[in-house]
Amino acid sequence: MHDYNPGLHIVSTFKYTITDQLDAQHCRLHFDKIISATGLHKVGEVYHEFDTGGFTAVICLTESHISIHTWPEHGLATFDVFLSNFNENNSEKAREIYNSTLVFFDATETNKQEIMR
Repeated sequence: MHDYNPGLHIVSTFKYTITDQLDAQHCRLHFDKIISATGLHKVGEVYHEFDTGGFTAVICLTESHISIHTWPEHGLATFDVFLSNFNENNSEKAREIYNSTLVFFDATETNKQEIMR
């Protein structure tokens, strides 16, 4: 019997500098660009903006998901990405999505866990 490694799940909290570009609309453009660049397949998404300026987003992928929740009043975000290895090992793609999101937010990682599922 072959052991199956479901994939890499990255869970993080980061601090970022608030700018006018860091709203749900711009974040959607960022995620769409990186999903396309990594050859992943989006099957659904929900973005919700709060009156305080923060937003939450969940993007469902055939490979699993990306999610983020922001608190601009604290310059804080929580983020996670999980990519299944069903058809191929997607660990590097998960790391690429994570790293590009840090760059997009000009963020400083406060904690990060890489969980091999």
